[in-house]
Amino acid sequence: MLKKTIVFLFVISLFSCKNDVKKEYATISGKITNHKGNDGSLQKEKFKKIIKINEDGVFSDTIHLSDKGEIFYFSDGNEYTQVYLKNGYDLKLTLDTKEFDETVKYSGKGAPNNNYLAEKSLLKERLLTATLFDSDKENFKKGVDEIANKLNDKLANFKNLDADFIAEEKENLSKFKEGLLKEYAMVQAEKEKFNSFIGKPSPDFKNYENYNGGTTSLKDLRGKYLYVDVWATWCGPCKAEIPFLKKLEEEYKGKNITFLSISIDDGSGYKGRSKELAKKGWKAMIAKKQMKGVQLYADNGWKSTFVRGYKIDGIPRFIIIDPKGNVVDANTSRPSSPKTKELLNKLLK
Repeated sequence: MLKKTIVFLFVISLFSCKNDVKKEYATISGKITNHKGNDGSLQKEKFKKIIKINEDGVFSDTIHLSDKGEIFYFSDGNEYTQVYLKNGYDLKLTLDTKEFDETVKYSGKGAPNNNYLAEKSLLKERLLTATLFDSDKENFKKGVDEIANKLNDKLANFKNLDADFIAEEKENLSKFKEGLLKEYAMVQAEKEKFNSFIGKPSPDFKNYENYNGGTTSLKDLRGKYLYVDVWATWCGPCKAEIPFLKKLEEEYKGKNITFLSISIDDGSGYKGRSKELAKKGWKAMIAKKQMKGVQLYADNGWKSTFVRGYKIDGIPRFIIIDPKGNVVDANTSRPSSPKTKELLNKLLK
């Protein structure tokens, strides 16, 4: 009887060992609500893997990794979220493209690390405001110190994170302040670059499709100051400014100023780069967000004459034009910045 028991236990141990063999790959699957039609991707640096996404938004794929975990960017259309993957992970992702970052949720093996990344991303977006970058260098440094402390607290208090992930994240956070100081210097240099526009005639645009019907040209809007917002529906920072822009519009209602939003949605992120789908998405977001002011659709996305004329290579971008069509500021502060109201009050006094 004892011999049979030993044999039985030996067989069970072999079976158990077989099940415990570490997978040499990670699995990522999930469901994307309001999927835009294109395949997704996992990418980092010089690596890119296309992820097949069905029309209903369901997807599943595997990726072979090195021994340590790696951070990738998972994209659906033009928006993306960070994903941390290790061999053996079986990660499930859900999101809604209409509120991309706010709806990212993970379950399955590896979920805690990834839910931490998603929450950290939202926290950084809330803390890294335009107001901070409008500060002088001393106050900017103080603000960065406060943000770094809050991010470190987030890491320290998050449950069930992998030990190697925590170590890597601590190293990343230690470089956080240095990276922001470099970005601050770049922002200040960018502002200086556009001073040559001041006082000169604005780059022009003609017959842009108007959300309310018909077309509008820049010359049609002369006679008032223009506060121009160049944006796109896929741009997270652009969407974050919409509530502040609406408040400005309400506060300056009846004043000698028009608030103009120009979308550069060009079909990117939609199946076949469809401009028709992009226009539908643009109109749907204007309706959903109850956006006011003059809403126009640029004729050729990033390649539009107006966009190129202002050397726009990143959005959101805000511009002020005077009633005669001359540039007041080619790279002005965002609606969320107190500096915007200060400038508008001076212009409209």
